[in-house]
Amino acid sequence: MKAILYEGIKNVKLRNVGDPEIKKDDDIIVKVTSTAICGSDLHLIHGMIPNMPLGYILGHETMGIVEDAGKGVQKVKKGDRVIIPFPVSCGHCWYCEHDLWSQCDNSNANGEVGGIFGYSKTYGGYDGGQAEYLRVPYANVGPTVVPEELADEQVLFLTDILPTSYWGVENGGVKKYDTVVVLGCGPVGLLSIKWAAFHGAKRVIAVDYVNYRLEHAKQYGAEVINFEEHDNTGEYIKEITHGGADVVIDCVGMDGKMTKFEMIETALKLQGGSKSAIEIATQAVRKGGTVSMVGVYGARYNMFPLGDFFARNITLKMGQCPAQAYVPRILDLIKQGKFDATDIITHKLKLDEGEHAYEIFDKKLDNCIKVILKP
Repeated sequence: MKAILYEGIKNVKLRNVGDPEIKKDDDIIVKVTSTAICGSDLHLIHGMIPNMPLGYILGHETMGIVEDAGKGVQKVKKGDRVIIPFPVSCGHCWYCEHDLWSQCDNSNANGEVGGIFGYSKTYGGYDGGQAEYLRVPYANVGPTVVPEELADEQVLFLTDILPTSYWGVENGGVKKYDTVVVLGCGPVGLLSIKWAAFHGAKRVIAVDYVNYRLEHAKQYGAEVINFEEHDNTGEYIKEITHGGADVVIDCVGMDGKMTKFEMIETALKLQGGSKSAIEIATQAVRKGGTVSMVGVYGARYNMFPLGDFFARNITLKMGQCPAQAYVPRILDLIKQGKFDATDIITHKLKLDEGEHAYEIFDKKLDNCIKVILKP
């Protein structure tokens, strides 16, 4: 089969590899009909995630048709059309039973966190879904059948960015009449703006430096701030909100633009990405407010502004979204026509064009917001 492989820093290639096979009784093989490139995939190709072997299949936003199923699979059957949530989860450990699917105790022998498709050996070593076929373990847990009347584009994002953005808003405790700041207007940030409005926020402020993404945020009714136009964006937000926002949602993580000092720190292995979003959040959130961090961060952070958060009674919430917990409720909203995420799709390309797709997504060319690949 064809698959998109990691071949080194900023180097992805379409290659022919062996087809996946059933290894355990609760495995399925999915013939991929649609897959997507996620912002966190860029962390892999930029060398920010350890234990990435050459020739590793990328991708964790995948859906398709069940091609084959192990004899222990009862939830789905051959011919079913399914979406595959990105966390690999066993379904029966304490964490899965308490809806913390992304922290599964049994899906990752290489670390304490749960497994993730296509996300290095650090996260379990599972092959990703940017390929013609995908092996899915624990198939009685993750895969969810989707209605035939809904197009791939309507449901594909149930695999990651729809649950992640919803969870970020819910985790932040956004409620009616709140003021919300969303840092980063990539796919998750844009959807977080929509979910914040859905939850009744009266004012949403979107922060980024890419103008075409800010223009898209305006379409959702958000006020927009290009942080390159301000000496101190956090203080500016504090001023225009008269004390700060009720909730700040950090959708940036390691995607943040680094200062020269942060670049030096990263080179010295002291940092796992930019602190700029965290520092903006420190100033932009009101006293007693909440910062919800859904952007992926790396290892330990030097000079983390913990004292600033502590002094102002700020609540911090963060982590990998337990996507399975949110799929049913969001799918119901999609079926009812109450929520639609298809407007963030700017490019639909063939899997064969995967190298080009990564380039335009990474370099923010051609007004690229979200790419879907079709095997």
